[in-house]
Amino acid sequence: MTATSPLDHAEQLSTAFADAAQTAAAGVVAVHARRRIPASGLHWRPGVVVAAHHTIRRDDDITVVLEGGRELKAELAGRDSATDLAVLRLEGANDAPVVTRADAAPRVGQLVLAVGRPGATITVALGVIAETGSEWRTWHGGSVDALIRADVAIQDGFSGGALVDARGRVIGLNTSGLARAAAIALPPVTVDRVVDQLLAHGRTRRGWLGLGLQPVRLGADLVSRETLAREIGLMVVTIEPKGPAEQAGIHLGDIIVSVGDAPVSDPRELLFLVANAAPGSTLAARVVRAGALVPVPLTVGERPRRGG
Repeated sequence: MTATSPLDHAEQLSTAFADAAQTAAAGVVAVHARRRIPASGLHWRPGVVVAAHHTIRRDDDITVVLEGGRELKAELAGRDSATDLAVLRLEGANDAPVVTRADAAPRVGQLVLAVGRPGATITVALGVIAETGSEWRTWHGGSVDALIRADVAIQDGFSGGALVDARGRVIGLNTSGLARAAAIALPPVTVDRVVDQLLAHGRTRRGWLGLGLQPVRLGADLVSRETLAREIGLMVVTIEPKGPAEQAGIHLGDIIVSVGDAPVSDPRELLFLVANAAPGSTLAARVVRAGALVPVPLTVGERPRRGG
């Protein structure tokens, strides 16, 4: 029996990742929607391409180039800046291969490839899963179901490309636009959720109350008497006319201390809770008014559209 040398193992690993890159490449496309080099995208479902919102610089005259060089016209179905996702509909792409998704969550230390297509050919970078975590919120209030951060080089075509495992299965969609140029991958469950909303509505429907808030310190006697979880609440300093908060009877000077079972002491906490509540749903808020704690049911509205 011939012993296997370390070089044999290295060659096997090298071959495996080269094969993985080619497997992934079949579903990674080039998106022509900006002046410089094309952006990357993933053929996510038959006739549906997902890309990074920040790389799609125009809404019209978009084309997509598939593996092999076939060029197809694409229509922007919608975009969501909060999760940095954009969705395109393709004409005549139902026979083109779509990406294959991994069937297990990534693990810290796992070797991965970042595969992009900033033109006719793919770019590939080898890296490792550096961090995983639970649900997190983006700078713009978007909800991402799991944190996936890779230690991998951000090359041309990185954003909108695929983070794949050793078999070429997609772990997530890469973006450098959500965490100060860090290599973040959006998990498939998040991509699916946003894709469904953009295909159905052309936008993501996010909750809205129409409030301006400022953190304030609560009196020690009130905190003790009402057994409040925190010593900081959110004072209402502006109210959108005819908005959901005004219709619910919120007053200037009210101090919101909790929504549902969650205490709130930072405006971003309330923004996240409300943004991810379905428009039309009701949130049970507790408000300090004239020194007393009162319940106020808040019916969530839909955030008005104010551009991309």
